[in-house]
Amino acid sequence: MSPSLPSRRGVLGGLGALAVAGSFGLAAANRSASALTSGADVRLRYWNLFSGGDGVNMIAMLDAFRRANPGVDVLDSTLLWGNPYYTKLAMAASGNRAPELGVLHLGRLAGFAPERLLDPFDVELLARYGVRQEDFNPALWKRSVVDGKLYAVPLDIHPQLHFYRKDVCEKAGLIGDDGNLVPFTSVDEWFDGLKAAKKAVRPGVQTLGLHASNQNHAWWFFMSFFAQAGGAYYDPGLTDVTFDEDKATEILEFLRRHIVDGYATTGAPDAEHFINGGAFVWEGGWSVPVYSGPKLKYGATPMPALFGRPATQAESHCFVLPRQADRGGPANDAAHRLAAYIVRHGADWARGGHIPAHLPTLKSAAYRKLRPQSEYVSVMDQMALEPEAWFAGSTGTLAQRVGPVVVSSNLGSAKPAAAARRMRGVLEKLLEMKNPMEGRTAAEGSPTA
Repeated sequence: MSPSLPSRRGVLGGLGALAVAGSFGLAAANRSASALTSGADVRLRYWNLFSGGDGVNMIAMLDAFRRANPGVDVLDSTLLWGNPYYTKLAMAASGNRAPELGVLHLGRLAGFAPERLLDPFDVELLARYGVRQEDFNPALWKRSVVDGKLYAVPLDIHPQLHFYRKDVCEKAGLIGDDGNLVPFTSVDEWFDGLKAAKKAVRPGVQTLGLHASNQNHAWWFFMSFFAQAGGAYYDPGLTDVTFDEDKATEILEFLRRHIVDGYATTGAPDAEHFINGGAFVWEGGWSVPVYSGPKLKYGATPMPALFGRPATQAESHCFVLPRQADRGGPANDAAHRLAAYIVRHGADWARGGHIPAHLPTLKSAAYRKLRPQSEYVSVMDQMALEPEAWFAGSTGTLAQRVGPVVVSSNLGSAKPAAAARRMRGVLEKLLEMKNPMEGRTAAEGSPTA
C-alpha cells in the first residue's frame, strides 16, 4: 500500500514547506531582501495562497520574472489558503497596509467590496504588457468587471475532473479505440460502467473516489450535475430563489447511490485508493501532480455529462490590486507587469493541473503537449459557476452552509428530498444576510458588468 496522501489543500509540508517558509518573509527575504539592498528600481509586494505543488510552480515563475525584470524586487508572501487569507487581505486593504498585487478566487470578487477593498486595473497598462480582453473567455472577463471597471485578471480555471486508470478501465472494457475512456451519456450508462469497473478492481480498493464526507467536494460535485440538469439557484437580480427541489433531489439520490451500491466508501483516502488500483476518482485538477508523481497510466476528462448538457464545477484564480490610498507610480506599473507576465506564461502554471485562462496559451504547442491537461481543456466552455453573490466563491459562506447538507444526504443521515428542502432554506437565508464587508444584502450590493 502506498502511504496516505494528503489533499492539495492540506499540503503544507514537503514541497509546500518552501512556499510557506517564503510566506512570512523568510524565503522571500532571503531571495530579495528589499529594493534598497538589492539595487532594484522598485519594490513589489505580492500575496498569494499557493501551497504544495502550486507554491513550487509559483516560486519558479517568480524567479523567472526576476531574471527577466531585474529592476523589480518581488517580495512574495504565501498565506494560509481559505478564509484566513481573505481575512488578512481584507484587513490589510482596509488599513492601508495592502500589497501591490494579490490573488483572489474570482467567485469571491462580488463579496470583496470592489472600490473599497480593491482598486481597478488599468486596461491600457495591461495591454502594454500583452494582456487584452480578447485574450480571455468572455464569461471569465465578464465576472472580472464591476460597474464597468476591471477588478480582476483571470489566471486560470481549476475544475473538478473525472480521473480514470487506463489499465483498470481497459480490463473493464471501458477504453475506446483511441486509447481514452469511452464517454458516458446517461446515469444508466454510468452505473453499467461502474459495475464493469468494479469487477476489474481488486478487493479492498473502492471503484470510485467520491470524497463523500468532504463538504467542499460534495458541493462541487452537486454543482456539476445540477448544472447539467439545467438547475439554477437565484434569478439574475439575486432577488428570488429559483432552486428546483425536484432536480436537486434527483442529483442527491444519484450521489447517494454510489455509496449504497458499494462503489464508493465514506471517509476513505480517495487518492490512495486511486493510486492503488481504483478505477475512478473525482477530484480537482490540482491533483494532476499527485497522480503523475507515481507515474500512473491515467487520464482525466470533464465530469461525465449524465443529466443533459456538459457542465463541470470550476473556480478561477485571478490577480487583484488590493486597495492602496496612494496607488500609482512604478510599483503599480510593476504589479501590472507581473500579473501580465504570469498570465502570459500560463503553460508553466498549467503543469499544476490548472487550465490557463489566457486563450493564446491554450492554443500553444507548449500547452497541447501537456497530458492529461490538454485532454480536459473543453471545461473552459462548460463551467458550472456559483452565483455572483457576496457569499459565493471558493470555501465561501455558501459552500460552508450548503456543503454539509449535501454530505448529510451522501452519508444517509438525511433523505435526499429532505436535504433538497434544507438547501433551499439555506439559499433563502443567504439572500437576507448582509455582506460583512459592505453591510448590504446580495440584492442591494450585486455587481453590474
